[in-house]
Amino acid sequence: MTMPPRALPILIALVAVLALPAAASADGRAAMSAATARPGATQVAGEVVVRFREGVGGHARAAVLRAAGVGHARAFAPQTRLVQIRDGESVAATIRELRAQPEVATAAPNKIARISGYIPRDPGLSDQPGGWQQLQWNFLAGVGVDAPDAWQHMRDLHHPGGRGAVVAVLDTGVAYANRKRFRRSPDFARGDFVRGWDFVDGDRYPNDENGHGTHVASTIGERTGNAIGVTGLAYGAKIMPVRVLNRIGAGDSVNITAGIRYAVRHGADVINLSFEFDDGYRQFTASEIPDVLAALRYARRHNVVVVAAAGNSSRMTVSYPARYDSVIGVGAITEHGCRAKYSDAGRGLDLVAPGGGADDPYDPTCPTGLPKGRGIYQMTYPWAASDNAPHGAAAYRHFGLPRKMVGTSMAAPHVSAAAALVIASGILGPHPKARAVEARLKATAVDAGEPGFDPYYGAGRLDAAAATDPAR
Repeated sequence: MTMPPRALPILIALVAVLALPAAASADGRAAMSAATARPGATQVAGEVVVRFREGVGGHARAAVLRAAGVGHARAFAPQTRLVQIRDGESVAATIRELRAQPEVATAAPNKIARISGYIPRDPGLSDQPGGWQQLQWNFLAGVGVDAPDAWQHMRDLHHPGGRGAVVAVLDTGVAYANRKRFRRSPDFARGDFVRGWDFVDGDRYPNDENGHGTHVASTIGERTGNAIGVTGLAYGAKIMPVRVLNRIGAGDSVNITAGIRYAVRHGADVINLSFEFDDGYRQFTASEIPDVLAALRYARRHNVVVVAAAGNSSRMTVSYPARYDSVIGVGAITEHGCRAKYSDAGRGLDLVAPGGGADDPYDPTCPTGLPKGRGIYQMTYPWAASDNAPHGAAAYRHFGLPRKMVGTSMAAPHVSAAAALVIASGILGPHPKARAVEARLKATAVDAGEPGFDPYYGAGRLDAAAATDPAR
């Protein structure tokens, strides 16, 4: 696969093992490949690495190996041999036997090392484990958020995928349950959700009639490593579906205010707002949405992290609610690491994250002549980005990976997911302040654009791996 300039190569799930000499037998290589191909294998079966003390000659080495029931010794370092067990003993028993000999300095298993980062088995559009990497450029290292290393950090901290955090998705709803005409997204399970609410229809069933909310929720918490679809950045976190936008993606300030307060009262750690108060002609002012801003202050007082999309009108001012001081305003970058053509900028922009689409031709840091970048692939209704969405029961029973989902709506959930990872990791303590989480995400961001904070990239590109690194 050819990657565009400035993008780092896609991670490939290769396995590194202790090096063997070029003269190693075909049988030896086959045994090694079989061992390393087994998921979770930590050492090569039936092999031991023996290092002899200085001055031990060839005859003495051979006698020790015969006595231990091993053979086929291959030298690959001074005084060191890779041997295969011949007498049926276990690796552990053979090691104990060898270590008891005065001629032996060390004896150890032939341990298997693997690339840094957790590489899930999700196939994407292929039938190959790990095929998600062919689609989810946004989760890889480089211009993406480096999910594999973030996932490894979380596993090392015993909080895989953000387990313990709750993220409220205030949107068009989420495909969270099998009920009447609706079906749960196949890359979610029932246990991935906590109780939500539908403020549009006024009931407790916040099903998605648009697809936008399911896409956003999937970026945050889609199941990972289950051999279905693609991956979610904070796949262990719980999703709270809160429907505040209707079938065409519109919602009023009353429902949005109620949704924010509901999420805070019901235990959300993070709230994602992938919408903007902009009618296409102008951005609404703070004085026009005082109830929403009061709800945002309520969330901050209760230490709930609120993340919002900067807006998609190419303006030099960020839309509300992202513009508000207590909200992390998120702009979008493309597959080339450039600012996106549509992304709003200016006051209130805190971070940028992958949103996909076309580069801004006026970005002086971006090379010219690049092809249009891809969108953000997540599981939702396949027609979610279409202007001619079907209706009826069948419309909400089929899922896919639509390729045209781009925007700051897609960028914001990357930051919400990273915030969930930081909270769940415990690196800021058991109950971190919302300001501390925001500061962590900014401090670990990759500087982009002009040096330092700037109106187009804010503090820089989101780096989930750095944000979850206990050493940072």
